[in-house]
Amino acid sequence: MKNNRLLHLKSVKKTPSKSVLLFFFCCFSSISIAQKNYVKEYYSNGAIKEEGWILNNYKTNYWKFYYKNGTLKKEGHFKKNLPTKYWYFYRKDASKEKEGHFVNGKQNQWWLYYDNEGNINHKCQLKDNKKNGYCLVYRKRKLIKAVKFENGKKVNEWTDFSSFRNENDLDDLK
Repeated sequence: MKNNRLLHLKSVKKTPSKSVLLFFFCCFSSISIAQKNYVKEYYSNGAIKEEGWILNNYKTNYWKFYYKNGTLKKEGHFKKNLPTKYWYFYRKDASKEKEGHFVNGKQNQWWLYYDNEGNINHKCQLKDNKKNGYCLVYRKRKLIKAVKFENGKKVNEWTDFSSFRNENDLDDLK
């Protein structure tokens, strides 16, 4: 009987108590929560400059940046300090300037550019911050020309849709 009791006591000593496990869980979970903070930075005039999330000293998730006059300058997502996903950019008068995708901190895919009246004046395919693919140019909401770029260099231009369509695969515009 004495040997059975010793075996039971030895097995109890090997497993930590629930309160010890709970203590460690609370400590580590509060540390990981404390690493993500919402921050705001201000200009010397008191106007907000930027706001967003910091995780382990990196900008992460959604951020907003402002001009000194308080109007929104740009907004979008970060991942480890690099712009990612879809972003919007605005002029000082709050009108939209451009919008598009970032991948690993670089402009990629289609980007839309706006005139001062809020109309798209051109849209371009980009890859690693360079025009790569087509740019479609508009005037008064009408397509007036298409330009093809490869690695940032202009390789062709069309001013009428029929010649553009005959020389290109329109699926490339997706």
